[in-house]
Amino acid sequence: MKAGAARRPTAFAPMTLVLAGLALGVVAWLLPVNIKSVSPALLRAAGAQTRSLAAFGRDLVDSEKIGPAALLLAASQNVGDPRAPALARALEELTARQPALAAWGGWDPFLDPLFNLRVSSGRAGSTPVLTFFLPQAAREKLRAYLATSGALSVQAILQTRDLTATGRFVPASRAGGQPLDALMLLTALLCQGEHLSPSLQRELRALAETAVLKKDLGELEPFFMDLLSLGRRLDWAQLSELLRHTEDTKTVSAYAHLARVAPDQLPLIYSAALFADSADRVASYLIQYGKAGAEDLRLALAQGQGAVRVLLQRQVPVNRQTGPAISAAGEFALAHAQLTLALKYLGYLLGAFLVLRGLDLVVTRTGPGTPLMALPRMKAGVLALLFAALLVVGTEPFLLKAAPPSEYQVRVHFPVLFAASSAPVAPATPSQPNHHMDSSTLISIGLFASLQVAMYFICLVKIREIAAQELPPLVRLKLIENEENLFDGGLYLGIGGTATALVLQVLGVIEPNLLAAYSSNLFGITCVALVKIRHVRPFKRSLILETDSEATLKSLRKA
Repeated sequence: MKAGAARRPTAFAPMTLVLAGLALGVVAWLLPVNIKSVSPALLRAAGAQTRSLAAFGRDLVDSEKIGPAALLLAASQNVGDPRAPALARALEELTARQPALAAWGGWDPFLDPLFNLRVSSGRAGSTPVLTFFLPQAAREKLRAYLATSGALSVQAILQTRDLTATGRFVPASRAGGQPLDALMLLTALLCQGEHLSPSLQRELRALAETAVLKKDLGELEPFFMDLLSLGRRLDWAQLSELLRHTEDTKTVSAYAHLARVAPDQLPLIYSAALFADSADRVASYLIQYGKAGAEDLRLALAQGQGAVRVLLQRQVPVNRQTGPAISAAGEFALAHAQLTLALKYLGYLLGAFLVLRGLDLVVTRTGPGTPLMALPRMKAGVLALLFAALLVVGTEPFLLKAAPPSEYQVRVHFPVLFAASSAPVAPATPSQPNHHMDSSTLISIGLFASLQVAMYFICLVKIREIAAQELPPLVRLKLIENEENLFDGGLYLGIGGTATALVLQVLGVIEPNLLAAYSSNLFGITCVALVKIRHVRPFKRSLILETDSEATLKSLRKA
């Protein structure tokens, strides 16, 4: 009984290590932090206790900004904000009290002397601002008002009206130049009313002064084209509020492009710019990630203002493949992102090490009378590093896989005309193959690696079983030689995995990728090499030496 009691802790310790390793790995997996992505759990933690879209829209209603509040209402209804009905009622009450302001989107002290905003313009609801600026009478009134401005930026923009060197616009001073004239006056009025961010206003002033010096509209013309796109879709208050959060003309161009290619997403895109207090980050995020980025942005908008700011600050996609997460760790991950990430991957490594170490102790546990040095031992640290790497790759879908091409990227097409007798066009150069691994490839590689590790353990158990038998060394040597087919099992398993993967790829079950197929063969070769070179060969050597020693002793005794 005492001997049995003494052996129980030894038998219990390996299972304790295995369970502790599994628990540590699960805890690490539940930490809501990633390298090149952000988890929904982290967005929920960031958005907790912060303003929702409807609450932010209510602040705009209190500021009597009807136009921006209407876009916030559309966005809050899109994401399912429970406060959206209250915002709708507040906006309806404000519009009923100030019906004439609805066309302009709100009251403005610089516009009121010119257009008498509180008098009905005959238009119900939000009206694109260029609708009011295109008539000749409105342009003459605006030009006379702005001519007395002392702002250098306003005067520089007004001087560009006399330029005739334009590209896509008809010069403002000629017949048909009404659109360009209206855009120039709109830009000057935005500068006069300080509706532009300081950096954007400085850039426009520099572009206007350069255009006057060179007598060419030059780089200022693309800005007017972008302003035309926005001015045909936004009312005065909406446009001025957006440009107040825009840092440069590049972002104006990006928003104009997004308004053209994704008009149905305009309320969400507009609301995100005001919500995050940065139109630049919203534009760069959507241009980079396209429709998938718009869905990620929509998810963040539903969580609150803090979630939007975290997503746009990190400029990474949302990892929707993550499972449950430890909610209490969300705030810690937000405050210490790098430390949490290090703890997560350290947990993977230690968890895998403890599991493998526990299994190692089970495999190499000695029986009575079995010399310890005769048994093989595996390198748990090396295998733990391999498994931790597989866990990292498996839980980081954007680590090895690039984001798909964005549908919102700016693409410039140059049409080419060919004569009827021209030579046939050479076929386009084939695009480079995509070397990024998708989820099915990673799962296949992980499955093949796991099967080979299982085969590795089976071989170790068989070697341990033969080593523990109380038989002469020569008999054990013949038994170990009898298991050669088993020790080659990793190679057979690898070949079978490669064939299976190729068949599944042909059938379309998994994505075509030779790496997934041939990785099985590679793991099989590695497994067999480890078993035969690292374990079988030293064990045979010890048995041969032991057999030779017994033969020598017998000969000496006979002598």
